[in-house]
Amino acid sequence: MSQVLYENTDKQSFEQVNQSLASSDSLDVLRWAFDMYGDELVYACSFGAESMVLIDLISKVRPNAHILFLDTNFHFIETYQLIEEVKKKYPKLRIDLQQPSLTPEEQAEIHGDKLWESNPDLCCKIRKLNPLEDRLNQKSAWISGLRREQSPTRANTQFINQDNRFKSVKVCPLIHWKEDEIWMYINLHKLPYNKLHDQNYPSIGCTHCTKQVADGEDSRSGRWSNTDKTECGLHQ
Repeated sequence: MSQVLYENTDKQSFEQVNQSLASSDSLDVLRWAFDMYGDELVYACSFGAESMVLIDLISKVRPNAHILFLDTNFHFIETYQLIEEVKKKYPKLRIDLQQPSLTPEEQAEIHGDKLWESNPDLCCKIRKLNPLEDRLNQKSAWISGLRREQSPTRANTQFINQDNRFKSVKVCPLIHWKEDEIWMYINLHKLPYNKLHDQNYPSIGCTHCTKQVADGEDSRSGRWSNTDKTECGLHQ
């Protein structure tokens, strides 16, 4: 299969690829993806707990892989601190911070203050979806840390996915991992991680749209709480 897997193949072809990878582990999936796409593959990284596992695994397969962080300008200081730690631990990785086309001030002038409250979907579109689309237009495929147990909307995620949102191929090597396995790997390999995880922030996004989660609550209940929104749109 060629690098234009999305454009020139149908649903059955994706099913065949996933069947061939059915017994593979995450490293096998990453090796397949980098063999297929090479430098046309980018990891869109949130620097969450899953991200730390994926970064470590990717570094074993492609030490100079391209890592893309969607810098909304609204992230927690702990997230930016973690990025600096990762740069020191994996100096060969190419970590780019992608900025939106509008600064926070320009966004407020055009769309009003606190767009994340009045229209969170538009805020995500401006600060995350459009920047990622701009970068994926230059790539053939991207890696995501989605896990099936995270939410019902992610329960059917495959290793290799036809991404209709970005007209791309989305590679998800961690679909079978459980949360305790993620943290077991982080602790075993002494990986850096966002310290907000120790303060009941299991899923970390922008400061305006991320809250602490009470014991027993769904791990993603702190994202866009008190709204019907459950995803930023990257994985819809």
